[in-house]
Amino acid sequence: MASVRRTAVLLAAAALLGGPAAVPAAADPVGRTTALADGDAADGVLLSLGSVLLLTGAAAATVHRRRPGGPAGPRRPGPRRGGLRRSGGRGWLSGGMSTPPAPFRVGLIGYGLAGSAFHAPLIATTPGLRLDAVVTANPDRRAQLHRDHPGARALDNPDQLFEDADRFDLVVIASPNRTHVPLARTALLAGLATVVDKPLAATSAEARDLCEFAEKSGLLLSVFQNRRWDGDFLTARRLIEEGRLGRVHRFESRFERFRPKPKPGWRELADPAEVGGTLYDLGSHLVDQALALFGPVETVYAEIDVRRDGAVVDDDAFLALTHSGGVRSQLWTSALAPLAGPRLRVLGDSAGYVKFGMDPQEAALRAGRRPGPAATHWGDDDPAAYGLLGADGDAEPVPTDPGDYPAYYAGITASLAEHTPPPVDPRDAVATLAVLEAARASAATAKVVRLP
Repeated sequence: MASVRRTAVLLAAAALLGGPAAVPAAADPVGRTTALADGDAADGVLLSLGSVLLLTGAAAATVHRRRPGGPAGPRRPGPRRGGLRRSGGRGWLSGGMSTPPAPFRVGLIGYGLAGSAFHAPLIATTPGLRLDAVVTANPDRRAQLHRDHPGARALDNPDQLFEDADRFDLVVIASPNRTHVPLARTALLAGLATVVDKPLAATSAEARDLCEFAEKSGLLLSVFQNRRWDGDFLTARRLIEEGRLGRVHRFESRFERFRPKPKPGWRELADPAEVGGTLYDLGSHLVDQALALFGPVETVYAEIDVRRDGAVVDDDAFLALTHSGGVRSQLWTSALAPLAGPRLRVLGDSAGYVKFGMDPQEAALRAGRRPGPAATHWGDDDPAAYGLLGADGDAEPVPTDPGDYPAYYAGITASLAEHTPPPVDPRDAVATLAVLEAARASAATAKVVRLP
């Protein structure tokens, strides 16, 4: 009876979302929870049918669905603070502002590399946000969480977070790629603003469904594309906008590393159904940057390979994109590049810009450094790594604009408070996934694929 009831709930949730019930892929037929890898190693992030059970019947009917400019539906009552009921938030979460505003309460799902090195420190150092709870069942990572963020509660599984949804204003999903869609759906059904680490979904259709549901519900949905705030990308964009290159006709971009032996974990050694591999991992960034600079793509040609002994998913990829405006983007991502090419090369009819080396922010975050008022040189590039601007024989170093990963969550905070668009439109993720899907089709057929 329990499994029948759970199946009915899933079908009801799917009908409410206008899409298929994708959650059973992460749970067995009798509703037992299944351990899912978090980050680069198993962490026991649990996804169960209970997450959706919470949202059926009357509970689903009372989900807060505020449309921009329209009337608000029933709001989730907030917990009492000092005898007063919290207003339910500001901006996206309610109709008015309060003074002084309390920080938005954030629940983070996943404490692997993405959760621990990127999301948690950026959330914790953003004014207006408070890291309230983190989902991770791995004992070592729970210990790390308590060291890094002693004020954050450790939860065993997402069910515990969603059962207590009234305590949160924002959910951030930094779990393995295949869990992004079911967790994001559950968060949106709970009436929670939602940030999802890239890629938003495995397919553009899944991503489009999530976007449509968030739009109909008046809920914030965004994708964490931190590479838009890499210093090299910011510099290239500025030079293009200032006309320093003339009319741009070619863009080259690379994320290359040398890792001859596959790294353990779902990203490189798991079943391809985990949506791992370098195309979706780093290719998501490369394509997003190209689209942000030069707009929609008309055609895609790609070569995608598994080159390392023992690798299961793709570890080497090349994409050639033709944008509607005529610019051609050539993108490389590889785990088997003993000598890396330039990180960026942008060619115009009057000058070019070439830049080697990676943005320093990821290395700083991995080393435990944190942005904030005390980090006066956060995102600053080494002058020895500045790019060159000009033409052969007449090129000069150009200081790299400071990288600014903190800008993403500052933008999320402003969106929540002021009901403004998020810093990354989730529809951009739909376009990125459409290009990645076309790349797979091109690589499989050795033909150029034209996008509709």
